[in-house]
Amino acid sequence: MNTTTVVIEGTVRPDGTLEVTQKVNLPAGRVHVTVQPVAEPVQPDRFWTMMESIREARLASGRAPRTREEIDAEIMATRDEAEEEMRAVERLQDEYRRARDQARAAKEATD
Repeated sequence: MNTTTVVIEGTVRPDGTLEVTQKVNLPAGRVHVTVQPVAEPVQPDRFWTMMESIREARLASGRAPRTREEIDAEIMATRDEAEEEMRAVERLQDEYRRARDQARAAKEATD
């Protein structure tokens, strides 16, 4: 038994018939046919299409994208702000601990 496999592309027509795009290079005779759908070419993602249109509209209105330096400066400012907020939280926690410890000490002194 000959186990030669030939892979060719084709199209399934609406009536269910198969049209192949090239000559099948096998001797005449019965064959087994396996048909698998071919993945369609990837269409541009709608999100990126939308983002590109927004960018084009901004450029057309004279609004240029931020420079790398501007973005880096904004990131650093955000980090500095977050760091200051964390310091403020730590100060509040320290104040609370001191007040709690003082209240305990005062209660123990009166007991």
